[in-house]
Amino acid sequence: MTRDNPNGKILMPTQYIYLHGFASSPNSAKARDIGDRFAQIHTKLKIPDLNAGDFSQLTITRQITQVASEFSNNFTPVMLIGSSLGGLTAAHLGQQYLQIQRLVLLAPAFGFLFHWLPKLGDKEVQRWQQEKYIMVYHYGEERKLPLSYDFVTDAAQYQEEFLQRPIPTLILHGKKDEVIPIEASRHFARSRPWVKLVELDSDHALSNVIEEIWQAICLFCQLP
Repeated sequence: MTRDNPNGKILMPTQYIYLHGFASSPNSAKARDIGDRFAQIHTKLKIPDLNAGDFSQLTITRQITQVASEFSNNFTPVMLIGSSLGGLTAAHLGQQYLQIQRLVLLAPAFGFLFHWLPKLGDKEVQRWQQEKYIMVYHYGEERKLPLSYDFVTDAAQYQEEFLQRPIPTLILHGKKDEVIPIEASRHFARSRPWVKLVELDSDHALSNVIEEIWQAICLFCQLP
């Protein structure tokens, strides 16, 4: 729905899109909760399935292409909310697409490979590279699914140093995050004055601070 501003110009409505995390789905607890809250204020929130029916061929590039295809047109302002790997994807989308005007990043997966691959161990990573696929537990499917090594080679090109567009960004990150240490977000925000970092008393799931997250989103995005 469009509306007129006092200057007589038509203001386009903002399009809101939520990007779920790695090996997750639109049915995750956080996605459902935030989706329900948007529904309560009569605001549409798109939550695309970033698995795209084939988790095994997941890449950040594919996610970026998929999300960009959700944009209504080339003019409608877009606000992205991204969780974990979805947050990293949202940040790179914000760098590439000028119509994205705000970002809310929930425990964004900055330095994802740096933090994740060592947990697998060198031998497992080498085996993955040689055999092309590894079995990864998918929380949305509640079972292990194969993931191509292309995920790693693709993700390696998405470095945080390239994210320099001064787009208003709110990061909400748990101080007890066991997956992506909060220092990753502190480092990102330190050299970018357009980024506001809110540190929460939570872990990577942020499940105990969802009310705080929603209030922060409402304030940052000027939602009713």
